Amino acid sequence: MTQQMRIGVFRDYTIKRIILAYNSGSYAIYADTTHFGSILPNEFIDVSVEGKKLRLKMGVVDKGLYAKIVVHQNNIGSSITLDPRSNTSIKPRKYEDDVELTVSDNAITIVNLVDIDNYLSGVVESEGGGGQHIEYYKVQALMSRTYALKYVNKHIKEGFSLCDRVHCQAYHSMLRFTPLIREAVQSTSGSVMLDANNQLIDSYFHANCGGQTCEPDYVWNNPIPYLTTFVDTFCIYTKQAKWEKRIPKTDWENYMVTQFNYPIKDSLWKDQLYNFTQDERKAFYLTPALGIPLRDIRQKYGLRSTFFSTHLEGEEVVISGRGFGHGVGLCQEGAMKMARSGYDFRQIARFYFPGARIIDLSEKEFFKQLARTGAFRL
Repeated sequence: MTQQMRIGVFRDYTIKRIILAYNSGSYAIYADTTHFGSILPNEFIDVSVEGKKLRLKMGVVDKGLYAKIVVHQNNIGSSITLDPRSNTSIKPRKYEDDVELTVSDNAITIVNLVDIDNYLSGVVESEGGGGQHIEYYKVQALMSRTYALKYVNKHIKEGFSLCDRVHCQAYHSMLRFTPLIREAVQSTSGSVMLDANNQLIDSYFHANCGGQTCEPDYVWNNPIPYLTTFVDTFCIYTKQAKWEKRIPKTDWENYMVTQFNYPIKDSLWKDQLYNFTQDERKAFYLTPALGIPLRDIRQKYGLRSTFFSTHLEGEEVVISGRGFGHGVGLCQEGAMKMARSGYDFRQIARFYFPGARIIDLSEKEFFKQLARTGAFRL
């Protein structure tokens, strides 16, 4: 059983014209109800916005205006190159399976109709790159599949399931450089994570937790039963485990006073303004009574995480931090170390999501229910 996802691509850009060129396999071209043959090696089609329709050119031959153009693979495993021409800063991308083009808001809406495992292979490579152990790729595939199915209707009103931006999942190309990722995706095919209520979990991840994962309510004011804070020693010696940033003392003072009405004139509080120790993760600076969320400080100064301590050196506040990212869920560098140390993907997933369980949905009614929404096709 395969599932076809509808993924909106090039969503960071406004595309007015695009070239679709042969990459591998074989493709048929359909414009509305008309079949225009196939794209062969060294051939391409040129599609541009004209009013509320798309102008189709096969090579340099004009074929007219249409509401929808679909490039459909004749053979499984085909791939096509998409090269936007309305913005020269955008690099061409290659995608597997089918591509659908329509017009919306005077621009081309580009949807990749793609087998879910092909999609996940592209996601894992876009999100994590190459050079990792297969068990790490397996846990990334497990998390990405769980997310994709949980939020399969996120963009349904726009005509697709998910998009290629990081607020969904980065998907900047088909899998190109790391064949091991496809093996990892296929070997975990159908596997997802569920909570105690048999609901798909939020499979959050971050680069490095700094040695302790973070409570979700510290970040989003919303506790999540299957995610709790715990010590993680797997990431503490990796490249993003520690960092430092210096802020001018006057800047720090002004921010705290103007933003949070910090009692700087109170002698009991003045010196504490610069000295804060966070041996274990906290939600607030100094004390909750002051109402200074660490996440606000992180956002203000562009800090790598909220897991930091401060002290004063001359006219600068020195921020000594640990980790990179929000700290909730899976720590990528910790998971990489676990994989290299011999842990399998199930052990890694259970370590970072202790309140979740892994099940195989490939034979379950779950997929059929999602398919009825139209978000993907069985």
